[in-house]
Amino acid sequence: MTLHICNKSPTESAALQSCLKVACAGSGNAVLLIEDAVYALLPALAKSLGLHATSANTKLYALKDDLTARGLRPTADVTPVDYAEFVRLCVVHSNSHSWY
Repeated sequence: MTLHICNKSPTESAALQSCLKVACAGSGNAVLLIEDAVYALLPALAKSLGLHATSANTKLYALKDDLTARGLRPTADVTPVDYAEFVRLCVVHSNSHSWY
């Protein structure tokens, strides 16, 4: 079980696309969107990335403070988390991989 943490907007980097490919290849993986990666939740970007299909195989999270700072709301298939929950995710998953 790996927690994949991505901070890059899908419009400025291919980091999230690479992250999703790797995360969806295994079972029990999760993806946490932080900083500008939360822009992936914009409807057009989410659709082009296939985020809704991804959520069926991989649990998706987004940092609440980053969503709020950018005026975004999570979709039903994304769980918003605070910093304490971010830490808990790091502890629960045996590995973590940052995509920067």
